[in-house]
Amino acid sequence: MASVEHLLEMTGTVAAVADQKIDRIHGITRRSRMLALNASIEAQRVGQMGRGFAVVADEVKAISSEIAELTDSLRGELRGKLESLSGFGRALAEEVRQVRGERLADLAHNAVEIADRNLYERSCDVRWWATDSAVVDCIADPLQANHACKRLGVILDSYTVYLDLWVADASGRIIANGRPSRYPNAIGTDVSRQDWFRDAMATVSGNDFAVADISREGGLGGALVASYATAIREGGETDGKPVGALGIFFDWETQGQTIVEGVRLSPQEKLKSRCMLIDREHRIIADSARRGLLAEKFPLRTKQGDRGCYQDVDGSLVAYALTPGYETYRGLGWSGVIVQEPARRAGA
Repeated sequence: MASVEHLLEMTGTVAAVADQKIDRIHGITRRSRMLALNASIEAQRVGQMGRGFAVVADEVKAISSEIAELTDSLRGELRGKLESLSGFGRALAEEVRQVRGERLADLAHNAVEIADRNLYERSCDVRWWATDSAVVDCIADPLQANHACKRLGVILDSYTVYLDLWVADASGRIIANGRPSRYPNAIGTDVSRQDWFRDAMATVSGNDFAVADISREGGLGGALVASYATAIREGGETDGKPVGALGIFFDWETQGQTIVEGVRLSPQEKLKSRCMLIDREHRIIADSARRGLLAEKFPLRTKQGDRGCYQDVDGSLVAYALTPGYETYRGLGWSGVIVQEPARRAGA
């Protein structure tokens, strides 16, 4: 793409230089004709003695006219050729842009698909762990809470992508967590008004789960988390009565950053590209530039449908892809987005 843009730039430069030089030639021919005219007048004034001088003056005038015609013809030919070359360059640039845009849209699709696969696994984890006997038993008998904490800790030792796992009773009070030494204030916290708890308690069966938008969890030191939850049911049965809720908190900031920084771009492309994941409200939830998380909205234009690319007003190429979902996980309306600056800005 850089070579195509260089071609267009050089074409414009050649056209400008050609016009400048031709204008200078026209200026010289005008001066020559003026000198020839003055010479003819002077030759007529001196009579017979100036006849030879008059012949030279006429020849200079004729040559000047011929040069003027030649430069006019050259200007016309050059302009036509350069306009044709420019048009070819623009068409080639558009073709290259579309190919590049398709590739970037594919990469954006891959990024959001990786996120979907990760979060599909979270939806499976929460439904599985909610049936663990230690989790179910601590709801029925608070004396089993310490055992539940240890069991949750064992799970976290193997699943390092989580910050913590919380068990809440039916009233919304946390009675056990997997990392009490790291988050000592979790136990006793009232989460009855939090979406993940209320949605979990409203699930119809053990096959269902709840998921909250990416947010900062105060009980986890303000960490950016993806929260998944489901009801803990009597006897751990799929159709049992909800007696509490299990909330699991995926370390989204770390994992999301890994996804956007892992987009397969060349080192040169990475210097001029910004890879993002945005939610359905267009809030930035992961950003290779490491800015704007939850605070900035990206003005994505999706007129082309679930995936596409377009050129922004500043010349940047914007490619995007809407979440495709994964297996039983339908996704949350997120999109992968890649913004790439024009080649001429590289290294700026």
